[in-house]
Amino acid sequence: MSITVADKVALVTGAGRGIGKGIARVLGASGASILVSNRSEAPAQAVAAAIRAAGGEASHVGCDVRREADVRRAVSTAVERYGRLDILVHNAGIYPVATIEKMSEELWNEVIDTNLKSTFFATKAAFEVMKPRGFGRIVVTSSITGPRTAIAGLAHYAASKAGINGFIKVAAIEGGRFGVTVNAIEPGTIATEGVVALGAEYLRRAAAALPIPRLGTVDDCAYAVLFLGSDQAAYITGQTLVVDGGQVLVESPDALQA
Repeated sequence: MSITVADKVALVTGAGRGIGKGIARVLGASGASILVSNRSEAPAQAVAAAIRAAGGEASHVGCDVRREADVRRAVSTAVERYGRLDILVHNAGIYPVATIEKMSEELWNEVIDTNLKSTFFATKAAFEVMKPRGFGRIVVTSSITGPRTAIAGLAHYAASKAGINGFIKVAAIEGGRFGVTVNAIEPGTIATEGVVALGAEYLRRAAAALPIPRLGTVDDCAYAVLFLGSDQAAYITGQTLVVDGGQVLVESPDALQA
């Protein structure tokens, strides 16, 4: 039996680039109708156009996930255009670097609002349309950073992602009796546009530190989301799926040597 989301309707936030773009593309190629959401509309429009050019069904909507009204509008747009919402992939997130001493309250709030509070907004809005139908799949992009590892300069990001992992457990309990599952993926170092921009030497060192000696691709994350969003994952909820090539397994560089 193949894993598929054929004939499902999916909203993907933060889908203008990177992991979100990959998720939207893979779900679209697997038969779902995709509403591509992004704070800047132009990238979302381009991703939707690419999905349609590849034979899929997609449209776009602008959405600042820090604003509850915007998130509710994105969910209602999915219902208005496609008749329902089956899958919510909440992927939007930011990770500006600042040490704790140099981090302003404004920067802390911006990251928490964008990454964590928005997860509450998105899940709340999705519950309102999924619960009455008795079906829904919610998948949130978390990270290994915070729940499992740490990076200097990302205290706000780590806190937001650890918060997501706690939030989805409660959401899974509240959604379960209504046929709504809530899960997350935890990517490791993924070769997004921002990571590639760090340069060839960084990419080489990062890959060499992994048990699977390559950086993850956005498709690696997207296929994990495809599974969690599918009918085949109906009995999985409140869980996180690590997509990191074994990154969290390595105690030290010597651990890779037999």
